[in-house]
Amino acid sequence: MAEKDSSCRIVFFGTPDFAVASLRALVENNFNVVAVVTAPDKPAGRGMQLRSSAVKVYAEEKDIPVLQPEKLRNASFIEELKSLRPDLQVVVAFRMLPEQVWNMPPMGTINVHGSLLPDYRGAAPINWAIINGEKKTGVTTFKLKHEIDTGDILLQKETDILPDDDFGTVYERLMNMGAELLVDTISRLETGTLKPHPQRVPGEPKHAPKIYKEDGLIDWRRPAEHIFNQIRGLAPYPAAYTYFNGKQLKVFKSDFQVEAHQSEPGTYDSDGKTYLRFAAADGWVLCKEVQLEGKRKMMVADFIRGMRGVGQK
Repeated sequence: MAEKDSSCRIVFFGTPDFAVASLRALVENNFNVVAVVTAPDKPAGRGMQLRSSAVKVYAEEKDIPVLQPEKLRNASFIEELKSLRPDLQVVVAFRMLPEQVWNMPPMGTINVHGSLLPDYRGAAPINWAIINGEKKTGVTTFKLKHEIDTGDILLQKETDILPDDDFGTVYERLMNMGAELLVDTISRLETGTLKPHPQRVPGEPKHAPKIYKEDGLIDWRRPAEHIFNQIRGLAPYPAAYTYFNGKQLKVFKSDFQVEAHQSEPGTYDSDGKTYLRFAAADGWVLCKEVQLEGKRKMMVADFIRGMRGVGQK
């Protein structure tokens, strides 16, 4: 990717490592990032020490001014933002912006989103695309407007979701794709060679709401392939889970077999050595990597060796 100089004054909004890839791409390509807006430091870890966001850590390494407002409508923050005279704002993995913020720069505010909009608007697009068994996903750059993730599309790039992909691998891929797409988007906006176009919604778009703990609970009455997709769509975090001998068992990797059986959904079967599988509606889900409550994550053969008396149930 060729480096360039940019006079366009950019304010970058982001918090997690997903956003760092985009910020790094702008810095390394000599875009004029005049400030970063990120979440306030939060207590974390056993000692509950204040921890900076991934974006703040990177920005400080590069001597980029950092703003950490508690409230985005705060008058002092708005004035500070105005004083930066941004031509363009970029949002990657950040909370919703009020109109007085996103409508401030003359070139508007653009967002990098981890789906092929209009599908999977919302907080967890990567998770839900995998959970729903999609074969493709991608990244979209678009202009912000009132309703979340509904603004005019600038550019899109797609990628296959492979059978051995999980949330972690797709997240990593889209993080880097999004950074590249952002650089291309801003370059073309600056030269006037990119025109936004409205999102076309032929029917009801697929949604991507925030993931809650109950979304991880495995319902063994569902088809085996659906459960397989749920497991990989939540791995490595927050992880799908079931209950095994009264304790929570997280499942990080699995496979499935569609075959007729007479077992009650949710009952398990094991040879006591190499495999552990649970009955689903139309077959079996074979656990490959698991973590029992209070234990470390391990491959299923190691888990079985540590559990005396695991057999058919």
